[in-house]
Amino acid sequence: MKYQIIPVTPFQQNCTLLWCEETQQAAIVDPGGESALLISAIEAQGVKLAKVLLTHGHLDHVGAATEIAQHYGVPIVGPHKDDSFLLESLAEQSARFGLENCTAFVPDRWLDEGDSVSFGHQTLFVRHTPGHTPGHIIFFSASAKLASVGDVLFCGGIGRTDFPRGNYSDLISSIREKLWPLGNDVQFIPGHGPMSTFGDERQTNPFVADRL
Repeated sequence: MKYQIIPVTPFQQNCTLLWCEETQQAAIVDPGGESALLISAIEAQGVKLAKVLLTHGHLDHVGAATEIAQHYGVPIVGPHKDDSFLLESLAEQSARFGLENCTAFVPDRWLDEGDSVSFGHQTLFVRHTPGHTPGHIIFFSASAKLASVGDVLFCGGIGRTDFPRGNYSDLISSIREKLWPLGNDVQFIPGHGPMSTFGDERQTNPFVADRL
C-alpha cells in the first residue's frame, strides 16, 4: 500500500491518500478542507478514489468530505455513530473557527470496533478509540503495518480532551488497550505533525510511555 500525506487548512491537518498499487484504487482519510488541493493530488497520482474515510467528526478532519465524495461519486465511511452530534454541528464549528462553511451531513456508513473497510486489495481494520471524541476510530493496515490514528496520538503528545464529550481516561485507555497491541513496529500517521511508531511513543511519549 502506498500513501501520501497532504496537510490542509491553517490547522495543518494530515489528510492522507492511501492506494493499492495493484489496482490503483484509493481511499482518502480525513479530508479536512481545501478540496481543490486534494482533488489535484488524487489526479496527480492517477488513482481511482473509492471511499472517503473519517476518524472523527471535528471540522478540521471532515471539512471537505462532502465535496470530495460528491465530486467522485463515492461513499463517506466513518466515524463511529457517537460522533453524530459533531457532524450535526458543523455549521457552528465553521463559524467558531472562522473556516469555510461546512454543512451537516450523515455518512453513508458508520463504523464500529471490529469493522473493516477495503479498497482494491487492501483492507483496513477499525478500532473504536474514544477520548478525544466519543466516536473516534482509527484505521489499521496489518499488511503495511500502518495506522491512521486521527487525533488520538501524536509524536510526543496525545489528543486534547477538553472538547465536548472528550474524556482523558478514555483516551489513555484507547492508546494503551487499542493501539499498543497492534505492535511496536507499526508506523502511524497522526492528525497533525510528523509520523512516529507505537514503539517509539511507548518509550518516549511523556503522556503514555510505559513505566515499569
